[in-house]
Amino acid sequence: MEIRILLLPLIPLIALWGCVGAWAQTPASTPLYAQSADPASPDLGQIDTDDFAFGLYYGLLSIEDFGSVPVMGARVAYHISEGIFVDLSYAQAEAEKTSYELLSGAAALLTEAQRDYSYYNLSLGYNLLAGEAFVGSTRAYRSAFYLLFGGGNTDFGGGERFTVSLGVGFRLFPTDWLSVEVLARDHLFEHDLLGKNKTTHNLEMVFGFSVLF
Repeated sequence: MEIRILLLPLIPLIALWGCVGAWAQTPASTPLYAQSADPASPDLGQIDTDDFAFGLYYGLLSIEDFGSVPVMGARVAYHISEGIFVDLSYAQAEAEKTSYELLSGAAALLTEAQRDYSYYNLSLGYNLLAGEAFVGSTRAYRSAFYLLFGGGNTDFGGGERFTVSLGVGFRLFPTDWLSVEVLARDHLFEHDLLGKNKTTHNLEMVFGFSVLF
């Protein structure tokens, strides 16, 4: 009886010793936080890298005091990110006679060469409300409204004039390499061709397309 009483305090120590021995015989395991992860590598070939776009456009340009005339131009754009892009545009048109010239029968204010109208501008664009546009009930295409703000030069009336341009446009992507666009823009510059210096608003509405590459 006395021997059993003396052994009772030793039972927990014996059990602990057995557990330590069993743990020592099992292979060492690596903690979860130390295990190396094997993330899936992205397929770079599937990432769209078409950052440049080249386009042509055609429409109407309302030259203040000189009528609404056809305008034709070209654009090159570089997309810095999904939301921001840089746009370089160049276009040509030919101004008509003013109302004063037509009604009075007076001498022409401008020569034929001076009626040639051309501009270039560099604009910063921002894609607004990018999403999808539905054509019919089953087809959806990528689309976006965008804003343009820029500056450049207008050659008209025998002189070059610094020009500020403001615009808003809408583009639709029938494929991943082609976009069709509608753009409305105002070109603001000063001239004194009618005898008084003033700031003119020259509104432009064009339709065009761009190829992405």
